[in-house]
Amino acid sequence: MAVKKSTTKRVVKKASKKAPAKKKAVAKKSVAKKSTAKKAVAKKAVAKKSAAKKSAKKTTKKVAKKSSASTIVVPPVPRGGISTSSRVNVTTTPAPVKSAQASKPSVAPKQGTSKTVLSAVVVGIILLAIIVWSQSGSKNDDGAMPAPSMSAEPTAEATPSTSASAESSATATVAAVEAPSKFVALNSADGLTLRWIAPTATDGLTGYNVEIRANGKGDWNVIATVPANQLTQSVTKSDTTGWTQFRVTSVYADGQTASAAVFGIAGVFA
Repeated sequence: MAVKKSTTKRVVKKASKKAPAKKKAVAKKSVAKKSTAKKAVAKKAVAKKSAAKKSAKKTTKKVAKKSSASTIVVPPVPRGGISTSSRVNVTTTPAPVKSAQASKPSVAPKQGTSKTVLSAVVVGIILLAIIVWSQSGSKNDDGAMPAPSMSAEPTAEATPSTSASAESSATATVAAVEAPSKFVALNSADGLTLRWIAPTATDGLTGYNVEIRANGKGDWNVIATVPANQLTQSVTKSDTTGWTQFRVTSVYADGQTASAAVFGIAGVFA
């Protein structure tokens, strides 16, 4: 009997030891299941929140687009004041449609161009009719009214004052007058060669007068008139008696003259 009791006690002890271990394992399994279930629920909640946020953002973007595309048209206020029947119409017509309509070419410029061309044609026809009418009227009135004569008008040639003014304008006064310089005489085979240098004042210069005077008395005699580009003149010796003075003078368009220095040489020259 003592042996049986000890064995029963051992069995009871073993059973008691096994029972808490099994309870602990079951408790651990239940805790793990609860934690996994909680994690799954939390993930589902987070996913729902993110989906809700995305849908809210999409709806706000759509509302913003609709509000930006919509235009508010307010009717004009009548003169008598704002009536109770005035309403605010909200149209949701997008802006690109208006810009597309505005970009369409209008027919107004073509109509204006056609009107301008038509008016120009009408004016041309009226002018042509006036010209034809005036020509026909002048032909019909030839016998009644004589044409004006050009000989009845006074001419500039008939008045001597106009001719004098024309001559005075042609011969304007020369501002600067100057005599030739370095007037000399060089011996030649039959007489002398007179030579000089042109003056610096050449505006209005027409030529030179070559003059001589016998024995330094009496008037000067012009023996040659040469152009402005000629600077020499030959004289012939005819006699050895007496002596002769020589002079060269610049001549300008207005009649003014300027003489170079005078010198004399023995003999008679012409």
